[in-house]
Amino acid sequence: MKKNHLLTGIAAAMLAGGLFTSCSDNDIPAPDEGGKGEVKNTFVIPASTTASGNTTNVLLTAESVDEGTITTLNNGLVNDGATQWVFYKDQYLYGLTYNQGNAGDTRSYILNANGELETRSQSYKVKRFTTYGIYDKYIMTLSSGDGPTEWADENGYVPQSFLVSLLDVAAETKTDNDTKNKAYLSENFLGNGEYVTLAGILEHNSKIYSVAVPMGLSQYGTKDGNGKWVLPGNEDLVKTESGGSNSSAYEKDELLWTQYPNSCWVAIFDDATFTNKKIIKTDKISYACGRFKSQYYQMIWTADNGDIYVFSPSYAKTMTDPRQQTNLPAGVVRIPNGSEDFDDYYCNLEAQSNGNSFLRSWHITDDYFLLLMYDRPFSETGYTANQLAVFKAGAEKLTYVSGLPSTDIISGFGNTIHVENGKAYIAVTTTDGNPAIYKIDPANASATKGVTVEATQITGIGKLAVK
Repeated sequence: MKKNHLLTGIAAAMLAGGLFTSCSDNDIPAPDEGGKGEVKNTFVIPASTTASGNTTNVLLTAESVDEGTITTLNNGLVNDGATQWVFYKDQYLYGLTYNQGNAGDTRSYILNANGELETRSQSYKVKRFTTYGIYDKYIMTLSSGDGPTEWADENGYVPQSFLVSLLDVAAETKTDNDTKNKAYLSENFLGNGEYVTLAGILEHNSKIYSVAVPMGLSQYGTKDGNGKWVLPGNEDLVKTESGGSNSSAYEKDELLWTQYPNSCWVAIFDDATFTNKKIIKTDKISYACGRFKSQYYQMIWTADNGDIYVFSPSYAKTMTDPRQQTNLPAGVVRIPNGSEDFDDYYCNLEAQSNGNSFLRSWHITDDYFLLLMYDRPFSETGYTANQLAVFKAGAEKLTYVSGLPSTDIISGFGNTIHVENGKAYIAVTTTDGNPAIYKIDPANASATKGVTVEATQITGIGKLAVK
């Protein structure tokens, strides 16, 4: 059974990837105890240069990124590149590599006692993942896929399970979950027969919060109970033969995409064992995840006061069949601090964006959030994520960011942002020159150009430190 189908109609947007960070309640040992007292820290910028069809990946370092120019020529730490760059606090940098075919290894990096970037010894073969994030002392990668064959039904169809890998950042170890543990079942996760995948990993009060994205009925699900989970009138949505290609491939007896596009579910797990869970639901927004190819981007974030905000781009608007389309606009709901349920908060974001939606979201500071916006509604064709906006949750106010290059020349944004002193740093690539780092001030939704990098592309920015 093939997984990770693309949402029908989603055009190629910007650069994939992102950073999902949350504060852990546990302290992780610093990577090096040398030089106690003074803290050495540096910005780290993953960059790449392509020439004559060959690409060189380099990790650049800089004490400041507010101005000036950095070159990749004979500079930086050469590496194999990564699918996603994840900074664990300011201690470790992991280059997660989606291990499909011969994609390569996942490696990690630190600043040594001399303040120099250094590759750590251990590497990993990380399984295919569709979302990732930080929980406790781990970087977690996760997807949904076939469960154990011994659970197969009379047709040979197996239920879907969560496939989880835990990277212990300090110990440099990797642990994969045992899918034979029924706690990891993603089949009929919501009680409506559909299997789910998870989007985003948010640690809050030592628990894991994640959006449960309904994916439709697997082969196992359509056959369960003689087809009892197929809604009346939807029988023709079940595939009668296999077809499609690449990420749009499907298998006979699947029902692709959810039959419940006008609801959003959040799963709350006690810990990484997934043993105890609580599921909460709202009908104010559609499912809350950003989508690009195989990645499901995080749309659940904690404000500084502990309130959790859940953002829905309403991607179900792009479905071709009206029965699977949402009529809900892109919007935001809230789980107040101290509660494990939604309150009455709701903000219609499309009402402030001329009907446009967004691809990504990040928390900046206080109750400010950064959104990577599309340039036109899903009802039109050719939409592209080439604009940024700041959302002030308490004021329910969306403001487009000024000071960026013209959307006519923006070709991409970095996949990892850095937040420091209440400002967000993000990489911007243009078609008319070298990429640069821009600093976003959320209070006035303005961008200021910082350091220029002499490279083809910069895919993010973060910071590492050593005492």
